Amino acid sequence: MIHKERLRNLLIELLRIDSLSRKEHTIAVRLKREMEVLSGEPQIDDAGVKVGGNVGNLIAHFNGNVPNSPPILLSAHMDTVMPGEGVVPILEGDILRSDGRTVLGGDDKSGIAIICEVLRVIRESHLPCSDIDVVFTICEEAGLLGAKCLDVSRLRARRGLVLDSDSVGFLFTKAPAANRMEFRITGLEAHAGVCPEKGISAIQVAAEGISRMKLGRIDEETTANIGFIEGGIAVNIIPKSVTLKGEARSHREDKLELQTRHMLRCLEEAASHHRLELDGRSFQPVVEAKIERDYDRMNIPDEAPIVRLVRAAASNLGLELRTMATGGGCDANVLNKQGLEVANLSTGMREIHTVKEWLDLNDLYRSAEMVLEIVRLNAQGHY
Repeated sequence: MIHKERLRNLLIELLRIDSLSRKEHTIAVRLKREMEVLSGEPQIDDAGVKVGGNVGNLIAHFNGNVPNSPPILLSAHMDTVMPGEGVVPILEGDILRSDGRTVLGGDDKSGIAIICEVLRVIRESHLPCSDIDVVFTICEEAGLLGAKCLDVSRLRARRGLVLDSDSVGFLFTKAPAANRMEFRITGLEAHAGVCPEKGISAIQVAAEGISRMKLGRIDEETTANIGFIEGGIAVNIIPKSVTLKGEARSHREDKLELQTRHMLRCLEEAASHHRLELDGRSFQPVVEAKIERDYDRMNIPDEAPIVRLVRAAASNLGLELRTMATGGGCDANVLNKQGLEVANLSTGMREIHTVKEWLDLNDLYRSAEMVLEIVRLNAQGHY
């Protein structure tokens, strides 16, 4: 029942709209118009103001036609990552990719397009459905900021789906918690050619600390990364300060805490090895740490209603579906923390966050059929 050509054309239209994080206004206006055509009572919240963006989350409510059936949430995010401006979609058979200069933006415009097409089919065919809440968030790629600012009391649904993953045939029900870290190391500046022995290089301290860190894949549940380094002002000055930014993720809170402490301890130990006695005074590099919880873990049991609902839909369509854990975070992490039951369903996007990103339209169509069947079964109270 999915109109494949219409779905494909809408996706291509959305891919051409620039929508970097905090710059989603144009696509939000386009989708607000779409929701209005479908009688969705769309509203834009104040999340944009809170995060310094040019628009907020788009929220739409669709009234169902089956009394007493449980409302369901369908959600996707509007923003894309860099390089994501001036996307030129290239269609080669059933494969959709960019021209190689930018990401494609199927993360997550494929999810948005699927939701819009499902709503169109329901409206045109007068299919039985419960109330549907739709949320298109901002700034997911900037730290799930739109979802964090969403007032879930505005939603009728207590369970639903985020359409924002790449592995076809999987429902992601487990995702790690993550800590975001910023370290500032302060040493002592000096002339690098005249008196380097009077300085303490913050960059050297940082390098030694990082070299001691366990990074990358720590174990099957835990990862860590230092992804940003900035410091120094000139090549002839011993650098006084350097800033590092990184993260740690784990499916277990105790492992996340251990990894976070480990990364800080490595820098502190490196600093302790660079004491300097100068003119009767003692100097030691200082390590300042700012550690924040980026998002909490998602852990939905296999027997949860939303999982049973998705399994039933896959079975009806003759599709194989497995639950799976992911190493990435998404809006579902935040929504589950806020008391909802939301799993992450794949849309067919591949090699995301790279200029090699691509999408098989056949996967997109299958995902759309899945969502339509999920909505149909939900109206029957099948969960």
